[in-house]
Amino acid sequence: MSDVAAAVSRRATAVSDDVYQVILREIPELRDDQPVLALLASSVDSNVGTCLQVMQHRIDLAAVRAPTAAVEYARRLAQRGTPLTALLRAYRVGHACFADWMLTELARQADDATMITATTLGISKIVAGYIDQTSEEMVAAYAGERENWLRNRTAARASRIRALLSGEPIDVGAAEATLGYRLDQHHVGLVCWAGQPAAAADGITRLERAISQVAAQAACCGDPVFLPRDESTAWAWLPLGIRDTFDGVAASPADVDGDVHFAFGDVSKGATGFRLTHQQAIAAQAVALAAGSAAPRAVLFSQVAPVAMMLTSKELLRAWVLGKLAGLATDDEYHARLRDTLLTFLRFAGSYKATAQELMLHKNTVQYRIRKAEESLGRPVGGDRRDVELALLASHWLGPAVLRPGGPPQRPQ
Repeated sequence: MSDVAAAVSRRATAVSDDVYQVILREIPELRDDQPVLALLASSVDSNVGTCLQVMQHRIDLAAVRAPTAAVEYARRLAQRGTPLTALLRAYRVGHACFADWMLTELARQADDATMITATTLGISKIVAGYIDQTSEEMVAAYAGERENWLRNRTAARASRIRALLSGEPIDVGAAEATLGYRLDQHHVGLVCWAGQPAAAADGITRLERAISQVAAQAACCGDPVFLPRDESTAWAWLPLGIRDTFDGVAASPADVDGDVHFAFGDVSKGATGFRLTHQQAIAAQAVALAAGSAAPRAVLFSQVAPVAMMLTSKELLRAWVLGKLAGLATDDEYHARLRDTLLTFLRFAGSYKATAQELMLHKNTVQYRIRKAEESLGRPVGGDRRDVELALLASHWLGPAVLRPGGPPQRPQ
């Protein structure tokens, strides 16, 4: 084993380059991080060199510590939010490539089956032990740096953002420098949250990656501002530059974990707009949280603005909805169909034809449902038409939170 390690050491540069190229080919997250590729190369080189020295000179693994370059590379990945899984996979991929070089050299030096078997076992034990021991140090370095980085960056950003959200006069230049974000542009406020609990660092990383995916899908002109609130909630602002349109539903990535949700404000401009769009996103989130499991993954303030502004008191809102909708506020499938049809009918200014086209129903079916809806209301939709539409909108978004429990199922039409 010592002879094999000595022979491979003479080609250590080629070995390191091979391991480096394999890692870049197999792990896209590391390939895309251009600023630290040189540090990755140093990390690979130092790990290869250390492992070869351990085998060549029979160094006790207990006395070996991870190379400085490897530890620093783990810290840099933590600062950039690169998943820890990518780093650990790099060690597994590198392990396989390095083992190939060792076993190829062993086959060149020995032809005795017993010697080859014994040496292979020795090499495998030392390399696996080195990778396992070093990986543990990488996890500790990554986790510690991620926590410190987030704490320091979050503290500075939080201070600037608090000043912006307070509405008080601010030093725009200083705020932009701290946030790395231009305020004199259009932006969209975003609240992102996860339903499943996770470790603090893992949860924040997951939210940051979800927001980055939204920004990429929306073709933002720069990096978003990201501010974690706790391990399951984060605030963000998406930079749109001169663009004053944004489709939050289209921008919400379908491949994000199912328990991650988004609430978007409207597009606003400047430092004042920075504050306004955030307030709108917070209000949209309140609607989504009140709706519970019935809420869609992405909620836009423009969709729920009236409901959001009525949520000051959930008890008062529920009483108002029940009063306006009467029997139509029953939480069952039959009345839900009647409510959806009536809401669409009111949105299309009382047009049976347009409602039928929108819902892909026969016009007679729409007329029947409107008649049944009015029977449940106990009156025609007339003088308080606007209130009825708002109550229907609230029931559409909040569901059971503002409806009365349903009775036995009725036959839907």
